[in-house]
Amino acid sequence: MKYQEILQEIHEEIKPFKGEGQIATYIPELATVDPDKYGICLHCFDGQEYTLGDYEEKFSIQSISKVLTLSLAVSKIGERIWERVDVEPSGDPFNSLVQLEYEQGIPRNPLINSGAIVVADILVSILDDPKEDFLKFIRSICGNESINFNPKVAASEKATGFRNAALANMLKSFDNIKNDVDTVLDFYFHQCSLEMTCQELSRTFLLFANHGTQYGGTEQILPRRLGKRINAIMQTCGFYDEAGEFSFRVGLPGKSGVGGGIAAIYPQQYSVAVWSPRLNPKGNSVLGMKSLELLTTKTGYSIF
Repeated sequence: MKYQEILQEIHEEIKPFKGEGQIATYIPELATVDPDKYGICLHCFDGQEYTLGDYEEKFSIQSISKVLTLSLAVSKIGERIWERVDVEPSGDPFNSLVQLEYEQGIPRNPLINSGAIVVADILVSILDDPKEDFLKFIRSICGNESINFNPKVAASEKATGFRNAALANMLKSFDNIKNDVDTVLDFYFHQCSLEMTCQELSRTFLLFANHGTQYGGTEQILPRRLGKRINAIMQTCGFYDEAGEFSFRVGLPGKSGVGGGIAAIYPQQYSVAVWSPRLNPKGNSVLGMKSLELLTTKTGYSIF
């Protein structure tokens, strides 16, 4: 497959859509990013890497981090995690309070904010140094010791994260947060501030394309059955209330973030990460969604 040529074709074909969408201004620090940045990186199982644009520039991965905290949690406690968070698509905005109250404090899935806050609470309970241990986990998977949080983004989220604080306190009222709410939110805001490049993110997501085994190694970081579960959750829940649209148009398990990033996988073939900060009304990257739709259309590779 001539992936580099395909990436060049995609870059040309998305040009009419440049300028569509808005950056995530509700997190003030994200509003400082150049909205016209664009990068993409694709890692294949044959060891080849294909890149284009700003693929080496770090950006805040935001909710893509929810897949990574979920992976760390299930690697520690396994299936018990599903006692506190469900696996159903939400069909509502990622920060919905109404749905959480209606369902008595059990989040629909771990990839919406309330579910990720529960996962953060689990990690705060079981890790000696949650933030540092999470960084070690990501650095190990990616093979890059430079990956870190962006303290300015974390502080910006804390200063404006009133709805997330409301979600956490509602979870606490239903006894689905076991630790101090401020401690859990501090970890949650830091995980969302994690900075990575498309290259680093694509390399990290090879784990999910490889059934939970670190690509290029033999370590089974996630039991195969749990790797399958996480891929399924990405497929059905990875794009908030636009997950159906992503499945329909792209057909890959993946996860988006309001920093403009999207990571997706084609099992046993490749992982891909794309970054473009302008978002559609659902909070997903306009050019990222279009790029991945064109990628699966041009290659003929999707899980369907």
